[in-house]
Amino acid sequence: MAGEVSHVGSRCLFCDIVSGVAASYRVFEDDVSVAFLDHRPLFPGHCLLVPREHHETLNDLPARLVGPLFGNAQLLARAVERAMGADGTLVAMNNRVSQSVPHLHVHVVPRRRKDGLRGFFWPRQRYPDEQAALDVQRLIRAAVADLRGPPAPGSSG
Repeated sequence: MAGEVSHVGSRCLFCDIVSGVAASYRVFEDDVSVAFLDHRPLFPGHCLLVPREHHETLNDLPARLVGPLFGNAQLLARAVERAMGADGTLVAMNNRVSQSVPHLHVHVVPRRRKDGLRGFFWPRQRYPDEQAALDVQRLIRAAVADLRGPPAPGSSG
């Protein structure tokens, strides 16, 4: 669902985003995962959450990362809903089929009643310009910070 083919040779687009080699509009990161705006969102605020380590599918994700990754998915879902003034969120992931980037990623999409999203036929669109993406990035980052609370003393948060 994320868009273009991810690999050039043996490289992974999401690993490049995690390492900072590829650009993205990050909205959250910690030691376990990174979240950024989808470049072709279903709706503004559509984010992808990826583990920092390369794992292609949920089946490949080590048990030690399941809880922390999905704790972050829960935080991101709350932040997206708050930041975008949404009625709720769609949280989804593909495993191999329809997984256009073979690196585990969780979609967090803001939803509104009667938003036109039906079944699994979802019209995608780009942000109209960079400023629109930056505005959404700022809103979600602020909501994540608000939901996480103040950083613990000595943490880089």
